[in-house]
Amino acid sequence: MSRPTYAFISLGCPKNLVDSERMLGLLHLEGYTLQADPVGTDFVVVNTCGFIERAREESFSAIREMLELKRQGRTGGVIVSGCLAERDREALLARWPEIDQLVGVFAREEIARAADRLVGRLHEQRTLFRPAASVALDDRSRLRITPRHLAYLKISEGCDRLCTFCAIPRMRGKHVSKPIEAVVAEARELAADGARELVVVAQDTTYYGMDLYGRPRLADLLRELAAVEGVEWIRLMYLYPMYFTDELLAVLSREERIVPYLDIPLQHINDVMLRRMQRRVTRAEIEALLARLRGAIPDLVLRTTMIVGFPGETESHYQELEDFVRAARFERLGVFTYSYEADTPSARLPDHLDEQIKAARRDRLMEAQQEVAFAWARAQVGRRREVLLDAPLPGEPDVWLGRSYSEAPDVDGVIYVTGRRLAAGKLVPCEIVAAQGYDLVAAPVGPAR
Repeated sequence: MSRPTYAFISLGCPKNLVDSERMLGLLHLEGYTLQADPVGTDFVVVNTCGFIERAREESFSAIREMLELKRQGRTGGVIVSGCLAERDREALLARWPEIDQLVGVFAREEIARAADRLVGRLHEQRTLFRPAASVALDDRSRLRITPRHLAYLKISEGCDRLCTFCAIPRMRGKHVSKPIEAVVAEARELAADGARELVVVAQDTTYYGMDLYGRPRLADLLRELAAVEGVEWIRLMYLYPMYFTDELLAVLSREERIVPYLDIPLQHINDVMLRRMQRRVTRAEIEALLARLRGAIPDLVLRTTMIVGFPGETESHYQELEDFVRAARFERLGVFTYSYEADTPSARLPDHLDEQIKAARRDRLMEAQQEVAFAWARAQVGRRREVLLDAPLPGEPDVWLGRSYSEAPDVDGVIYVTGRRLAAGKLVPCEIVAAQGYDLVAAPVGPAR
């Protein structure tokens, strides 16, 4: 008897991707066979994002598309999981009664049970929700969908921050750290599976360990991770601008396997906006932190994100942000327009802005950042970098897409490398020979390893 087949659609952030890979692993262990094309499968899993309106619309579009396949008889059923399922719950079933199973964030370990219900046509409850985790979920035994040489390492779940614009605590619960030994065990498993780069992710990375140990212990964790055999790059994302202790800065500056790249979402710089967002930091504290980081870590690449159009943001507030971005010279920066979320505190604030004003400010800030980013890219020409190759460039023989320590996967630019006898996962010493907007062009100057 052939095993049931399924397709999987993973949406949203790297934290959600880890959940997707864990569910894929669980389904594999239970004998389900993954197919790339949903047509002809017994069912499809859509692991959704529910963070902001744009992300929800992408999730809604994927659900509609898969339900249409079901109506046409081209797939047997649809399971909806993840953050949108957790946030909207039965409202999704009311909107789309054809959804077969709804699986919340903390019920992901029971994805095979949901699949069994669907494939077995059992007349059971169609929803699986569990309370927010009081201990961190185990992310080992994943079926990874990233390139073999790259893996995301989630060190905690949930968030204790109460930023007024954010619904993540409602969907993901309170901050829960994995024990250091559990994170290290997972890192070893990933390294044994071929991962050369580990991208450390969490909702609030610098807060790691506070719930388990009574103090932040990211520095201790990083020392342990840097000793894992086979791991060559450790990249840190989602570092809240608090708890950058002297101990942490020392580890970041001394451990060679921790790449000099930090992602620190700041959201704004004006003190009024920071208070309204409930960010618990001031402009002065942010500027002091950036100076400490630049001073402690040579060749540091900083990435951040900003929100424009937050309720009450005046033209003066916005101009202060733009001037700051021009002066701070972030190598990487993303901009979001404020997204109205009815179930967040910011929805109740006065002075919401028109969508056209928000969009115009986003475009202006991105133009300001583009000047900074393009100048930085041009300044890289002539420098030497070790480039990790991700994939061949489609349609171009002997041209590869890669990244140096300066580029995080999926969110930053790429480096084009031309050369023979190269392969994905190889580290290649290169010289940067040209800049193309946000991207770079490099030529090998030594053998790949």
